[in-house]
Formats: sequence, C-alpha cells, structure tokens
Amino acid sequence: MDELVGRLVAELGIDREVAEQAVGIILAFLIKEAPADKIKPLLDAMPGAEAAAAAAPSGGMFGGIMGVGTQLMGLGLGMGDVQGVARSVLAYAREKMGEDAVSEMVGSIPGLAQFA
Repeated sequence: MDELVGRLVAELGIDREVAEQAVGIILAFLIKEAPADKIKPLLDAMPGAEAAAAAAPSGGMFGGIMGVGTQLMGLGLGMGDVQGVARSVLAYAREKMGEDAVSEMVGSIPGLAQFA
C-alpha cells in the first residue's frame, strides 16, 4: 500500500495521512460492494488491502458511490481530488491484476464505471 499512497501524494499533492485514509475508504467500498470472486484478485494482488480497508474511517449516512464521495470530501478532498484518487486507485489495480479483472470488478458495482 505504501507504493500506492506514495503515488497519490506525488501525483495529487495530498497529505500522506489523507491518502492512506482515502485508499482505505475506497478499498472498504470495493470489498463491500464487489462480488467476492471479483474482489479476490485485487486482494491477492495488493497485500495490505484488507488491513487498509479495515483501518478506514467508517461510512457516513450515505451508501454506495455517494457515501464514498462524502467520506472522501470529509477528509478535505475536493471533487477533483476525489476523482483523481479513485482513478489512481483503479489504475494501480489494473497494473496489479490486469485490465480484464478490473473491468469485471468495476462492471459489477453500479455507478463505479464513471471513475474507471
């Protein structure tokens, strides 16, 4: 997870702690929303993903994509940063598990394709 967090800090200029929390929030969402067979390749390819998700701040009153966006904005991220973090996490996932696996995972979660 350090590599991914480092990329977010370097590419988006966000604070390291915020980047760690943002990654955890996104991973927690993916773990919760994606079918087990679609998320398993990600968890296998990204050691520490489950721990990062478990350490993420708990969700607010909104679920789904809206809830994730609300949580990320609660960390002080603007809408552009939220999109940047989501796209960077998915790009990193593509590097680790391949385009087809990420496409299948993204396709299994309503509303996620807009960030892919």
